[in-house]
Amino acid sequence: MTAIDAAVQALVQARRSHQTTPAAAVPLPDAAAAYAVQAGVAQALGWFDAGAARYWKSGGPSRDAVLTHAPLPPAGVWASPADARERSWPFHFRGIEAEIALRLAHDVDAALAGTLDAATASALIDAMCVSIELVDSRWSEGRNAPPLAKLADLQLHGALVLGEWVAFAARDWATQTCVLSIGAAAPQTFRGTHSMGDPAFVLPAWLRHATRHGNVLRAGTVVTTGTWCGLPLAAAGDRVIAEFPGIGRAAVQL
Repeated sequence: MTAIDAAVQALVQARRSHQTTPAAAVPLPDAAAAYAVQAGVAQALGWFDAGAARYWKSGGPSRDAVLTHAPLPPAGVWASPADARERSWPFHFRGIEAEIALRLAHDVDAALAGTLDAATASALIDAMCVSIELVDSRWSEGRNAPPLAKLADLQLHGALVLGEWVAFAARDWATQTCVLSIGAAAPQTFRGTHSMGDPAFVLPAWLRHATRHGNVLRAGTVVTTGTWCGLPLAAAGDRVIAEFPGIGRAAVQL
């Protein structure tokens, strides 16, 4: 059994049993292997049998870093206000990322993706919304799993909550604020804290990655673009609200 096959088997079993499994037992050699594991798990669980993934995450710690990407299982994408309790959704921990999601207005194939820079990619976006990514792990090591193991596990994706869509337009992202409320704790305010300085910065790399095997991303495909708030933890029973003044809000009951 190859390292990729072993990691796919471990993650599929973890998802089906709702139990974690040690990442150290299935080491991966490189990012290509981690992306192959993503694809293998998706195929085994039938996530995209109806067509190409319509929801993605993309991001990284800085503009100088290699960005990472993951297609998201559609059953874990919820409209705000959402209630995770109604879905009996399994969580091993509940990390919170307040984000901005972007929506494609046009189909994108590999030929088009290869021509794009930040400006031309942004022109393909018609709408944005506030999103909350619920971060979770199938690995026993959780956030301390090796980087390639985290990438293989959809970069620690748990679920995604999407707020109301509004027209996409250029903004002064350096002055954009984000207010995050988790349970009874005092709200936290963040200003200009997106790691890329602009959520649309991820678009060219994401589009080239997502179309690299001949896939066509259809109009309406959504990508969430990285946290503004770090990764605070929530607990079962908490209500989480993320608000970006001038854009909107999203909420989820855990």
